[in-house]
Amino acid sequence: MNTKSTDTQRRYDLDWLRVFAILTVFFYHSSRFFNLEDWHIKSPMKYASVGVLEGFAETWMMPLIFLISGASIFYAMKKGGAGKFFKDKFLRLGVPLLVGVFTHASLQVYLERISHHQFNGSYFQFLPHYFEGFYLDTGVGGNFAFAGMHLWYLLFLLIYCILLYPLFRWLKGGGQRVLNGLGDILAVPGVAYLLFLPTFLLFDNVEDTSVGQLDPGGWPMPVYMFFFFMGFVIVSSQRLQNQIQRMRWISLGVGALVLAGYLTLMARPSTAALFDEYNSPLMCIIVWFLLYAILGFGMRHLNFSTPFLSYANEAVLPFYIMHQTVLLCVGFFVVQWAIPAGLMWLIIATTSFAIIMVLYEYLVRRHNTLRFLFGMKSMPKEIAVQLGEALPAR
Repeated sequence: MNTKSTDTQRRYDLDWLRVFAILTVFFYHSSRFFNLEDWHIKSPMKYASVGVLEGFAETWMMPLIFLISGASIFYAMKKGGAGKFFKDKFLRLGVPLLVGVFTHASLQVYLERISHHQFNGSYFQFLPHYFEGFYLDTGVGGNFAFAGMHLWYLLFLLIYCILLYPLFRWLKGGGQRVLNGLGDILAVPGVAYLLFLPTFLLFDNVEDTSVGQLDPGGWPMPVYMFFFFMGFVIVSSQRLQNQIQRMRWISLGVGALVLAGYLTLMARPSTAALFDEYNSPLMCIIVWFLLYAILGFGMRHLNFSTPFLSYANEAVLPFYIMHQTVLLCVGFFVVQWAIPAGLMWLIIATTSFAIIMVLYEYLVRRHNTLRFLFGMKSMPKEIAVQLGEALPAR
């Protein structure tokens, strides 16, 4: 029986899920003005309930993105050798990361220092101080954001691509039987849920060792690499994907039930301390149920394309790169207004979303230089002319 997944078809379900996940990241960051934890900029109104909603998102949001990234690598491996692969990853990830580190990441640090009363002066007066020490996390270390603030995802993904490329190349070549065998084992009913065990072992033994930030997005760096690797494995096996589809309702029901109970108990001061000790294993159990549910429903219902998806899939990386900087710029002013918190969030979110899309549509998307700096492929000259702008062919 051939259980190998084809690597020639376009996976529209993964495209839809990528767009959905990045939008979730946007709304997650738009809410961080209002939780109880420190952040770059804070509203004077803070709510524990916001932290509960964020805890829900943190459980699966970034793991899903890294899972999709690993799946994308499986399909990208057929497009050339090592040289082409690494060139593509540097242009797609490394260039926007470097641009972000030396441009708008400094603006984010500046806004944080101003809002935390750690600096008094203009942005241009702050720039020479940007290179004083390394920025590690909110309120920790110096100013130089070598991980690009929220662009740590690009840094991590680039590192994972470099480290795991030899393994991925072997698995798609001489190690194909090993890859197929791993997929067949995980396709046995119930076995796939056991991935919480290696996830927990990594989580429990390497916590707070991430580069640039302490467990960004709720998970340590090596755990994200495991999600990335498993994305590659999952899409390599059609049998495993069929099983994920079949168990989607079970995954959703169990995952939602356990997560709801967990977040409810964590939100209560009387039980939060008791559950702190069990935070890691519970998260590692919940995340795989939710990931399988999301993947399963996506495979079942989202394997189609629309003009919107084509547009959004190309916009998703520039949107991600710009979103936090724009949110902080807008939020810096709006949090100072004497208005209700709900209205404050609505203004921040809608205004920021509109600004990002305008910047993308009329600047980034239509200019090849900016497309390059944001990790996008160059636009052919004839298409640029149709958009009303004659761009030089590259």
